[in-house]
Amino acid sequence: MKISKEWILGLIFLGLFAVMAVFVRGFIDPYNLNSMLFQLPELGILSLGMMAVILTAGIDLSITFVAALSGVAMAYCMVEGMPIYAALAVGLVVALLCGLINGFFVSIVGVSPILVTLGTMTLFKGIILLVTKGNSVSGFPDSYSVIGNNDILGIPLPIIIFAVVALAAWYMLNKTVWGRSVYMAGNNPVATLFSGINTKRVIMYVYLFSALMAFIAAVIMTSRYNSAKVDLGSSYQLQSIAVAVLGGTSISGGYGKVIGVIFGAGIFQILSSGLNLLGVPGMVINILIGVVLIAVLIVNYFSAKRGQKKLKTAKPA
Repeated sequence: MKISKEWILGLIFLGLFAVMAVFVRGFIDPYNLNSMLFQLPELGILSLGMMAVILTAGIDLSITFVAALSGVAMAYCMVEGMPIYAALAVGLVVALLCGLINGFFVSIVGVSPILVTLGTMTLFKGIILLVTKGNSVSGFPDSYSVIGNNDILGIPLPIIIFAVVALAAWYMLNKTVWGRSVYMAGNNPVATLFSGINTKRVIMYVYLFSALMAFIAAVIMTSRYNSAKVDLGSSYQLQSIAVAVLGGTSISGGYGKVIGVIFGAGIFQILSSGLNLLGVPGMVINILIGVVLIAVLIVNYFSAKRGQKKLKTAKPA
């Protein structure tokens, strides 16, 4: 029986956790474990949004700035006395408008995703800097901090939100017509188009989905930090790509699973937390993460090549 690469990744996750628990002092301390559970959802949710985009052979370099712009919009609304639910609605609309801009230029105009999202990344960053003048926005109602800092029966609320979001993402990608169309568009966009599927609409919804994930992550981050600023979640920009790829999502599109992204985010969180406890500088951690990403890309590349060779040799002469 062949084990999927996602479950192999799950075994790596468990093995890495065991190694850190044995060799890193304080790793399994309740405070550290609790801290990890509060931090993991931010990266995990953004990585789910990135995964959906990569499934169509695209990329969203603006995802963390969509989160930041959405977070700043919510922050200003709450500081001005607007009810929390209304501020959340404003943040959601802002995020979806950002996703709509990305989706329009990629799916309708036909510009390369990397060029579009590189441009909108700069645009959204500029808007935030113009509005905030480089300062952070803080002073939210105490009830808002419940989202990012409280727990239910000892389980951090952010990890519960992540579990619900991951389950919803799994359902949307595997049990709906749109989800199946996303995989088809990534595998063969021309064949998908000729099969009667509106690929432009599918890709538009992919970028809206990515923006929705950015909004949810922004809610957790602004609530947990009690502030919003231009670099809100900026460290997750490349990490979200790395997590999606590490989780088994094909960078050329057409393959990827939610469970792989969950394991990938977990591995990154374990590495980051363990290395921090060992006193490894943040710059070195980033280097190690880059090495892991490159290694995974190389392995995936040769694995795909080997698969293509097997298909060729299996064909009858």
